[in-house]
Amino acid sequence: MSRHSKGFSRRDFLQRSALVGAGAAALTAAPGPFEQLAWAAGKEAGSSPAAKDRYYIFCYFAGGWDTLLALDPRDPVKFHAGNLSVTHIEPGYEKLDDAPNGGKPTLVKNAAGKSELFGCYIGDLAKHYDKVAVVRGMSMDTLTHEVGRRRFLTGKPPSGLLARGSSGATWLASMLGKSDIIPNLAVRVESYNVDQPNFATGLKVGSVPDLLRSLKADASAMPSSVEQLINLTLAQSATCPQAKASKAWQGAEVSRQKARGMVGGGLDQTFNFQAKTPAMAKLRAHYGIGAYGSAALAKSEAQAAMAVTAITSGISRVCSIQFPLLDAHFDDWATTHGPQQQAGFNTVARMIEDLQSRPYPGGGTWLDHTTIVGFSEFSRTSLLNQRGGRDHALTNACFVAGAGIKGGQVIGASGDVALAPTKTNLQTGESDNSNGEVIKPEHIYRTLLHDLGVTKDVADMRVPPILAMLKKTT
Repeated sequence: MSRHSKGFSRRDFLQRSALVGAGAAALTAAPGPFEQLAWAAGKEAGSSPAAKDRYYIFCYFAGGWDTLLALDPRDPVKFHAGNLSVTHIEPGYEKLDDAPNGGKPTLVKNAAGKSELFGCYIGDLAKHYDKVAVVRGMSMDTLTHEVGRRRFLTGKPPSGLLARGSSGATWLASMLGKSDIIPNLAVRVESYNVDQPNFATGLKVGSVPDLLRSLKADASAMPSSVEQLINLTLAQSATCPQAKASKAWQGAEVSRQKARGMVGGGLDQTFNFQAKTPAMAKLRAHYGIGAYGSAALAKSEAQAAMAVTAITSGISRVCSIQFPLLDAHFDDWATTHGPQQQAGFNTVARMIEDLQSRPYPGGGTWLDHTTIVGFSEFSRTSLLNQRGGRDHALTNACFVAGAGIKGGQVIGASGDVALAPTKTNLQTGESDNSNGEVIKPEHIYRTLLHDLGVTKDVADMRVPPILAMLKKTT
């Protein structure tokens, strides 16, 4: 008999009891008894073939970020107007208005004291460099927003503009999130499921208020006794031989029970960030969320708080969020592109700090079990255009932080001529034109799966993992 065949599961009860009773815990609060029981129930019911308990947050910097401003800068002493015809790289730092450090790149040290150059708009992410691995010299093989975005979301080149295959987030949710209420939460980010179980399909919302509406039960138009009878009849019907033999029927029943779990336990209060409570006031202060008004809840800071809350409350296994648009082709590049990127990096830093402050029921912190991936569909050109901005470029960079990741390092490099993609040795992380290969988005997903212990290419990424990125190789 399915664990969903009679009402809610034990885990559903424990989860919702923990959430309703605890609400939004303070950032440094220890886990309560109900939270520990919910976690234990999840371990019993987990469906992952891997030994590691992992959670994921994907941070999409929409529009194509400028890696010269943060993740992959150049020293303006070495790259300047005098050798522009040779390097085809124009940092343009002198054109930036009111930029930190006068627009110049800064050296950031890792825990071992090794320094690495980052752009002036790297923001507070630099404070957590010891937890972050930056990948440089990636190739997106496209200059089109839709293609680049869907390539990074799925780890596969699209067919024209159409995504091909399931999202990487969907794959991870299918392996780890069967017992979670919302295994795959996608906030203003596309999500695809073409070959994974129904439960792994992303729940797409546009903001915190959208999620609140999804979790709050509407007033029933029928008496509760009639509603209970209907639910009991449907649950019993799903246990008959014909129903058990039907994948569609069983999938529908699981979805129905998931929906009941979502709206039946008061989970909306977990995300009531504007509630007048000390816990919510502390959360708002940490992320910089406005106290009142729906506009504040639509911003990326609120999305970040929602992602961390969904994961640490036992509601979601994978969350995807989006940061403001960065598509600057004109001279507004000098005034808006850098500060918008920095605001995103600062928000990621807040998530890292929040996760690190929360004790994980099985030991360590939530950051020890949560991996954060920051990406964009491509980068900007190495030369400024005639309008004072930058256009689309094939080369890209990304960052990965948290659980399983060997931080404090840069993997690969873009070329010193036009920032071209280069080959990287996946074992060492060093540039290697002889034995390396050009890193692409599929390498990132293959690495995340390898960290889980999934050594076979089950998602058909057709690339090996970046072993240099992981703390331990298996």
